[in-house]
Amino acid sequence: MASVSAVLQAIEFGKTQSHENLSLFPLLTQDPVEPEYWLLDAALEAGCARVTEVDEAGSVPELAFVNTCDSPVLLLDGEELVGAKQNRILNLTVLAPAHKTIVIPVSCVEAGRWQAESAEFMSADRAHFAAGRARKSAQVSASLRSDGSRRSDQSEVWNDISERAARMDARSDTSAAAALYETHRSSLEDYCRAFAPSEHQTGALFAINGKAVGFDLFDSPSTLASLLPKLVRSYALDAIDANAQEVKTRKESDAKALIAEAAQASVERFPAIGEGEDLRLRSEHLSGGALAVEDRLVHLCAFRLDRGNGMNSRGYRPTRLVSASRRRRSRH
Repeated sequence: MASVSAVLQAIEFGKTQSHENLSLFPLLTQDPVEPEYWLLDAALEAGCARVTEVDEAGSVPELAFVNTCDSPVLLLDGEELVGAKQNRILNLTVLAPAHKTIVIPVSCVEAGRWQAESAEFMSADRAHFAAGRARKSAQVSASLRSDGSRRSDQSEVWNDISERAARMDARSDTSAAAALYETHRSSLEDYCRAFAPSEHQTGALFAINGKAVGFDLFDSPSTLASLLPKLVRSYALDAIDANAQEVKTRKESDAKALIAEAAQASVERFPAIGEGEDLRLRSEHLSGGALAVEDRLVHLCAFRLDRGNGMNSRGYRPTRLVSASRRRRSRH
């Protein structure tokens, strides 16, 4: 299998696209493959996959994924699932095997609800906001190293949403992250219309206010094209939150520096929950993960760690403001 370093060193950059204070650097691959998997939205729409609570009681950090499709199904790191007892996001990318049921690791993004509103989950049109994905990525890596689990720090995830909702005036009776996207839907759709996939594009690197903050890379242009709107909404929410007074010059050199740092990061390998291996990337200023299956990287994501808010390399902040009721709920 090609190493993370070799894959990233072979990446080429396409023409930069920009809207407001968000820039997208297309990542191009000259020898892409056709995917041999379904994407989550397509599998759910086709009716050959289902996402449910693990049982009637439910468990906050776990869901059941039932795949009756004839092919594996790819679930993306940070992809949001809505319904059932509370909305969740994927803790890392999973390739769910065909004709199997597996338990997938998730985080709650709706702290104020623990009551079923549907038997199954639907897929939202978004991924969790990028800064939250970055912190979660570091936490999941720390969890894998410490005890082999793939858990985030649930209290930190809730704090993250609460603080952002206050800044962005997004109100929700159940403290749902969905309110952030609904409150700013018009602006987010403007961002989505401004970005389009390029030929041979398999990845997207995003910069906010001129600073490269993270990227996602896939094994196929069709996968990137299908998931790009979810990724744009993820990074665009951060861009709106940044509230730039002026847009700084968009430098390709900074984007290339982020790719280079990811290529030089240490890589730890763990057996995946579904198919393949989980790879976890770590360096002083970067966190990320990848899913490797046989001879290829199906998905790789990496993020610059935000030291400005006091986050350390494990994705934690020194103070936690979560209420006792939330802590009790996290033990389900």
